[in-house]
Amino acid sequence: MAYAYLFKYIIIGDTGVGKSCLLLQFTDKRFQPVHDLTIGVEFGARMITIDGKQIKLQIWDTAGQESFRSITRSYYRGAAGALLVYDITRRDTFNHLTTWLEDARQHSNSNMVIMLIGNKSDLESRREVKKEEGEAFAREHGLIFMETSAKTASNVEEVNKRPFSMFIIFLLNRIIYLNIHLLVYLPYAF
Repeated sequence: MAYAYLFKYIIIGDTGVGKSCLLLQFTDKRFQPVHDLTIGVEFGARMITIDGKQIKLQIWDTAGQESFRSITRSYYRGAAGALLVYDITRRDTFNHLTTWLEDARQHSNSNMVIMLIGNKSDLESRREVKKEEGEAFAREHGLIFMETSAKTASNVEEVNKRPFSMFIIFLLNRIIYLNIHLLVYLPYAF
């Protein structure tokens, strides 16, 4: 199938936050309650349509264990976006977000769109991280924020489309800016 754009993005965060389940829900529209730990990376792909354009998403689900961090870092290269995921029922996964974010910004290009995801919103009775805390973290660090549930598929489609809609808009604005910049300065170059 032909596509107008190909975007690679990665899913990062601590082990057990539901990164692989989010990938499975988005690519296969199913939830697997028991999932083996990711060793290195897992890969998925899916075609989506945004503003009438076919877009192929390559999704790289990274291992959350510290022992795989050096492998994970190599997958930042060329990524248009990242989903930074924490588990709303585990405060420690939220507390580690700054480390993950620093890693992402250090090893990726400056144009990468990062979306903060509070996963497992179906477990409201076990919540340890308030939604407002996630919103505040995202605002403070210039991230997009959303809560999801890989189990119920709540907001999973939106999460995977929204960052790339923003990325396409960013690219188009950049192209327009460069064209205007070239039109203004090009005549003086000769």
